[in-house]
Amino acid sequence: MEYMVIREFLKNLKKKFSRKDDETMKVAELKKVEQRNRIMKKFVQDFKRVARESRYKGRLLIKKFKREINRVIQRKLMKAEHSFRSIEQ
Repeated sequence: MEYMVIREFLKNLKKKFSRKDDETMKVAELKKVEQRNRIMKKFVQDFKRVARESRYKGRLLIKKFKREINRVIQRKLMKAEHSFRSIEQ
């Protein structure tokens, strides 16, 4: 009988806090996403997938994206005539 009470308690505890934990985990996962030597298309797909579920939005998300692409592309973006407002650009 006590086993069922503990099980129910843990289930309710997880339900109450799991949404916040999921969001925190997605933010942490987004911080780990790097281009490294992947092609840009694959990196963008992975980044978008993780970003959708994180709390990053707008300029913060763009800054994070620019920080994680490879250095050669970063330099090209810095020299670009216009600033980018979305990942698609």
